[in-house]
Amino acid sequence: LQVVESGGGVVQPGESLRLSCVGSDFTLTSWHVAWFRQAPGKDREAVACRSPRNTASKYSDFAKGRFRMTGTSAGSTVFLQLNDLTPEDSGVYYCAAGGDTTIVNSCRMQRSAYRTWGQGTQVTVSS
Repeated sequence: LQVVESGGGVVQPGESLRLSCVGSDFTLTSWHVAWFRQAPGKDREAVACRSPRNTASKYSDFAKGRFRMTGTSAGSTVFLQLNDLTPEDSGVYYCAAGGDTTIVNSCRMQRSAYRTWGQGTQVTVSS
């Protein structure tokens, strides 16, 4: 059970990025999936999560209205669309998967809920 992130880069304030998370050898959207981020010198924080089959999702306050999780119909990839980026959004973004797949009406924003983590993709927002 592995996940790989991609899509990070350097953008200017106000611009957008789409991050991708691909699951190897499994249908990613059959699991709970979450995105976390970590800025230098700060703790890793939750960005958003979604339950299996996307029946439920949550967003951190800073992500509401700007970020959005989606997935492919085939279920192998989950995206995190980042809009209207600010320098405070800079950091390494991690995809995580796992959780209790029998729970479909909610998702968890705690790191401990996820057993599989990617290596992260760097997002830098700078003018």
